[in-house]
Amino acid sequence: MNVYFSPAYAGSGYAFETTRKSQWVAQSLDSDSVAGISLRTPQPLSLEQVVEVHDPAYVRAVQTGVPLELAQSQGFTWDAGLWPMVLASNGGAVAAALDALQSGLSGSLSSGLHHARRANGYGYCTFNGLVLAARAALAAGARSVLILDLDAHCGGGTASLIEDDERIWQLDVSVDDYDRYESSDRVRLSMVQRAEDYLTGIERELQQLWTRAPQFDLCLYNAGMDPFEGCPDGGLAGITRELLEARERLVFNACRAQNLPVAFSLAGGYIGERLDQQGLVELHRLTLSAAAQCGSARREI
Repeated sequence: MNVYFSPAYAGSGYAFETTRKSQWVAQSLDSDSVAGISLRTPQPLSLEQVVEVHDPAYVRAVQTGVPLELAQSQGFTWDAGLWPMVLASNGGAVAAALDALQSGLSGSLSSGLHHARRANGYGYCTFNGLVLAARAALAAGARSVLILDLDAHCGGGTASLIEDDERIWQLDVSVDDYDRYESSDRVRLSMVQRAEDYLTGIERELQQLWTRAPQFDLCLYNAGMDPFEGCPDGGLAGITRELLEARERLVFNACRAQNLPVAFSLAGGYIGERLDQQGLVELHRLTLSAAAQCGSARREI
């Protein structure tokens, strides 16, 4: 299984989990590898690719820092390293999607995707690599794409970007109402308030989705670790490491049972008094391990 990463993912001057943890996870794989995973360097996106999803004026602001307020609308302090960073990390999300269409399973150590809007960043997300990846997969021949979002927070940016594209569906199971949006049959938001309902809620939503949706050619899985009870932003009491480990097995096994290729990204996870850097890395490694253990599914498109 190819997993995409470049040191450019952590290339901005703004030091924050979203801009640094990909490097921490990659370093952990160098010292303690996960069997079956090969790190690959993605091709960065071009400006032309990004403006297929985002407003050109906003894209230019991220590139140049002018106007500064728009360039920093995701919440980072702008510097010249931001532009190559987001081109690389979103390029990794696209590369993983195209890889998964061929191999059945791939991933990227990208994060900071699902809150970004067409004309501005939001919630530590600059460009929406999930939608960029979905559009690239459709251009490559996929007929229908599922975005499965299990970040603690709602993926309102993604919902806004796909509301008029019937080929892209979203299933969003959240535990924190940040970036909440109105749900529909195709863009479904399910809120969970108790840890004991978390896994059963995800499983129920997936089973209902399989019965009402088209046969998807690709699942883009936004694998957030911020539901973890020790995470200071989004954590829900009772969602333990063991519960998240079970969640990852549930997702990859459910997609495999549907013969559905998967491309994953890392999504949320933040350091605090109850979660240190190593603990955060170990949480994100749950996704990598579950993917490697559950294996891939292939579908001819």
